[in-house]
Amino acid sequence: MKRKGFSWGVVLGLALLGFSRSTGWALNKGLSFPLLSSYTGSAFVKGTILAVEGFIGLFIPVLLGYYSDTLKSKHGRRRPFIMAGGLLAGIAALMIYTGYAMGVPLWGFALTLGFFYLSMHLYTAQYRALMPDTIESGQRGKASGVITLLEWAGNLFLFGLAGFLIAKAVAETGENEGIKALAQTPYLKIPFLVTAVFLIGAALFVYFIVREPEAPEIEEDESLWKYLKSIVENRDFLKFYAAQTLWWMSFEFIAIFLYGILAYILYGSATEENIKAVTSLGLYLMALFNITVLLGALPGGIIYDKLGRRLSIILGGIIFALPQLWGWFIKSQTEIVIALGVAGLGWGVLMAASYPVIGDLLTKFEREAFTGRYYGFFEATRSLPVLLAGVIGGAIVDLAGENYRVLFPIGALLVLLAMPMIWYMRNLDVVKEG
Repeated sequence: MKRKGFSWGVVLGLALLGFSRSTGWALNKGLSFPLLSSYTGSAFVKGTILAVEGFIGLFIPVLLGYYSDTLKSKHGRRRPFIMAGGLLAGIAALMIYTGYAMGVPLWGFALTLGFFYLSMHLYTAQYRALMPDTIESGQRGKASGVITLLEWAGNLFLFGLAGFLIAKAVAETGENEGIKALAQTPYLKIPFLVTAVFLIGAALFVYFIVREPEAPEIEEDESLWKYLKSIVENRDFLKFYAAQTLWWMSFEFIAIFLYGILAYILYGSATEENIKAVTSLGLYLMALFNITVLLGALPGGIIYDKLGRRLSIILGGIIFALPQLWGWFIKSQTEIVIALGVAGLGWGVLMAASYPVIGDLLTKFEREAFTGRYYGFFEATRSLPVLLAGVIGGAIVDLAGENYRVLFPIGALLVLLAMPMIWYMRNLDVVKEG
């Protein structure tokens, strides 16, 4: 595959796309759970609805990533998917707000969330594949650090915006419950409108500004079944995908049920009233987490290129796991803040260090023409944890008598189980290109 070397223009274009997608996922993480709490108090029902994202992400990126590798188009292999997905995701964000404001029943609100998840995953694999398509192996850690930085800045922006709007709504209405106050004002629509603008704008920017490298000639393409089989047969790919599934499941336990966790720790139970009461705090804590992720992301990318793949990933994983072990004993808001801050540092290192791995393995095995399909599977192993964490996490909480705290030690165990898989990968050395 022909490349132009390291291009800051391409990296910043991809970072902008990552920023916009993160505002979309942050909108889902920050507001969907408390809005669903207006319909039902069951952790299992809410978790299952949110887990639809994982079900869709388990299949769509794998299939569309595979087909984007062989797309013959003057517009490129990835950009047509990015354009279509970005436009639809922006429309879906507006539909979520409209459906809630119109008072649609639970099944209607769940369907709008499902359409949003489908739209976002239409171009997940293609977005991921563009970086290794355009950046050589020895430079991917630096590129990943910048892209990861902007991705999590998108989360920070949306969480900060929503938290500010909730505080403003509380001050104007006198309502103590944050999400209820927001729903009583015109401010509720603002996060959805802003997210839609970013999703559509970034997709248009990448489509018209970023240029893909010339597509390689694939002399002997592999069938979908052969491609899936090759992942299982190659132990390095299998170990990495399995490890990633574990640490993302740990993350999703906390991300999906954060409001329930806060309500349980601070008020002793996760009733609808308590969950809505901690919505503003939850958004600010998500913003804090993302600030520390940003602090870990850039050095994480540099460490990946300089220190080595195994050590950088394992370092990030351990830093992320330790605060979760402490989580079982946390009793105050101050302790929650400290734990999430430290965990964010580890997560930033882990994300920046893990993103380039698939691209480097494909370079090692001379399979760079297939970045779409392998990053499609990469995204599936990030989506499966959403499905598992939503359903299993909700069931665990219900079985534990609504004790959300139990998710902390389970999450830590999953991360620690992933680390030996990374350590015993054989081909994590840096691939140099001449």
